[in-house]
Amino acid sequence: MKSAHEITAPFLPRNQSHRSHASDELSGAENSPIEQVALTVPITDDRTLPVVTFRMWTLGTLACALLSFLNQFFWYRREPLSITSISAQIAVVPLGHLMATVITNRVFFKGKRWEFTLNPGPFNIKEHVLITIFANSGAGNVYAIHIVSAVKIFYKQNLTFFVSLLVVITTQVLGFGWAGIFRRYLVEPAAMWWPQNLVQVSLFRALHEKEKRIKGGLTRNQFFLIAFICSFAYYIFPGYLFPMLTSLSWICWIFPTSVLAQQLGSGLHGLGIGAIGFDWSSISSYLGSPLASPWFATANIALGFALITYVITPVAYWFNIYKAKAFPIFSDDLFIATGQRYNISAIIDSKFHVDIQAYERQGPLYLSTFFAMSYGVGFACLTATVVHVFLFHGKEIWQLSKSAFQENKMDVHTKLMRKYKQVPEWWFMCILFVNIGATIFTCEYYNNQLQLPWWGILLACGLAIFFTLPVGIITATTNQTPALNVITEYIIGYIYPGFPVANICFKVYGYISMKQGIAFLQDFKLGHYMKIPPRTMFMAQIVGTIIAALVHLGTAWWLMETVPDICDRALLPAGSPWTCPGDHVFYDASVIWGLIGPRRIFGDLGHYSAINWFFLGGAIAPLLVWLAYKAFPNQHWIRLITMPVLLGATVNMPPATAVNYTSWIIIGFFSGFIAYRYYRNWWSRHNYVLSGALDAGLAFMGVLLYLCIGMEHDSLSWWGSDPDGCPLASCPTAQGVFVKGCPVF
Repeated sequence: MKSAHEITAPFLPRNQSHRSHASDELSGAENSPIEQVALTVPITDDRTLPVVTFRMWTLGTLACALLSFLNQFFWYRREPLSITSISAQIAVVPLGHLMATVITNRVFFKGKRWEFTLNPGPFNIKEHVLITIFANSGAGNVYAIHIVSAVKIFYKQNLTFFVSLLVVITTQVLGFGWAGIFRRYLVEPAAMWWPQNLVQVSLFRALHEKEKRIKGGLTRNQFFLIAFICSFAYYIFPGYLFPMLTSLSWICWIFPTSVLAQQLGSGLHGLGIGAIGFDWSSISSYLGSPLASPWFATANIALGFALITYVITPVAYWFNIYKAKAFPIFSDDLFIATGQRYNISAIIDSKFHVDIQAYERQGPLYLSTFFAMSYGVGFACLTATVVHVFLFHGKEIWQLSKSAFQENKMDVHTKLMRKYKQVPEWWFMCILFVNIGATIFTCEYYNNQLQLPWWGILLACGLAIFFTLPVGIITATTNQTPALNVITEYIIGYIYPGFPVANICFKVYGYISMKQGIAFLQDFKLGHYMKIPPRTMFMAQIVGTIIAALVHLGTAWWLMETVPDICDRALLPAGSPWTCPGDHVFYDASVIWGLIGPRRIFGDLGHYSAINWFFLGGAIAPLLVWLAYKAFPNQHWIRLITMPVLLGATVNMPPATAVNYTSWIIIGFFSGFIAYRYYRNWWSRHNYVLSGALDAGLAFMGVLLYLCIGMEHDSLSWWGSDPDGCPLASCPTAQGVFVKGCPVF
């Protein structure tokens, strides 16, 4: 008689099981060539552990739905709180053990083909990984929601729920095709090590492996618990009692009446010189955890941030390039020549198209200095990414392409994973082509709402497949993803100007589908490290993606219907949290690239045409690094200069601010350089665990504060309640420009 522990497939029919009763362990001498991976990821695999279980389905679905709701809910707020899957990764552990204790271990249909049990034994690490994959789907931002927000809230045009749902699902699922095509290049090679995954691997091990405490030290579990409690308790200060901890801009305190000093010192509205934040949500909100970033990537970001923020922007501003002094030095708003905000609704006709005569009457559109420069470095980042990958990884890509039908050298983790049934290529291809067909149908049938013609979908797919590999290589090796949304906006803006919804749809299908594909590849690598059967991973990602899309859209729709004047900064009451910084930037981009079009701003009809030279600069920059490396091959640090990361450092600004970067860089220096170099043993045991604990403590306290205080609109009013304390940082300095609350020069 079989026991519950001997059932071949705990929740699926017996013939669908992908495991065998074997445990694999390779020689300890064989390990990953990447030191961080070798120190973190185990080289063993227990293939007897049940994976697809009732617990996995229940907790995975719950985690995905809950994180989708919370992240979309907090996304519209002034300080978007990003609740990562690490929170769910921790929260499900006691629930998993509870279910293993209380649910019956009865075997249903014993001896039959469909034999299964609801409780195959103790809650195990592989179930936990799959639950976290579900949670990853909910933790990611469903970018297509921006289309809904822009059309319904900002443009106040019609977009039905059904059409919105089609756009959201087709965007999310399209990424599976790109993930399937590039698995060979971005998952199997050891050099593609995906640093962010090591945080979760460390946490899995801390939560499941029994560890003997070192004399005078702590186990990883004990360390995690202490760090989690500290993070949870501390966040009440920046989250409620002392919001100024988000950005301590001390220069503004010294010079309370100086516009120049506040422009330089403000962490939220200026260049952030000397500003520092003691708020983990501010530190990790846009760049991810600094503890997960390898030092060379952190150094590249620091150099890029300093170059753009402290060299290019000040020079452009104080030389008054593009009338810079008539506008704030750092802002995501759009302006007319006199420094007043641009009236977008006045240049839209009844057919939701640009009214050229109204545009000429109101005058050309202007950007703040930093906003304009950020587009320039975005152009440079685009060409730098392609040239960098060609020069530094072209040989490896060619070798992998040649070996597609040959047996090539595998690292220890790939060898272990080859013992499982792989996901056939045609599965991905079927999803890809069906989804492309559904997308074309959606855009053609509902063209009055979406504006994008069928050929735009095919062009967007071509761009996505071209850029997935180079962007994926940068992400897999540096933990930073170059944002190439600018090229999609630029191309469709030139080809099809005056249609804002067409522009943002093209961007979502061309850029976000690629980004979603990279997210799927990152999850595949996590499953690769944790030895999860690939077909099971595929199933969890498909289901998790659909659940996340439904919940994200439902939450956004509910908020848009129930929160009065959501995202409208002019009509919202003072202190309202519903200011939607990310959606404002998305809307601004739709105006710049879609409604008005790049030709009237960055082309021959615009006054920002010189910014196009950044394309050439971005292409030359990695070539100079490559030539320097060839000239001095013994100077290995030269190869660590990664121009796509350096030039794309400020790609999140705005809505990210200077203090997000200064604080992130400081923490990254202490972790990636000081701790990794001089306290290697501590780093290997605790660095990634600390990152997970800080994320989890912040998330739980953030939700608790909202439920207990935020829903009642309770707030404190004192000196420390101002997150920045620099009221003059957004003031213009040109003569004769009048802005409320600012001195007139």
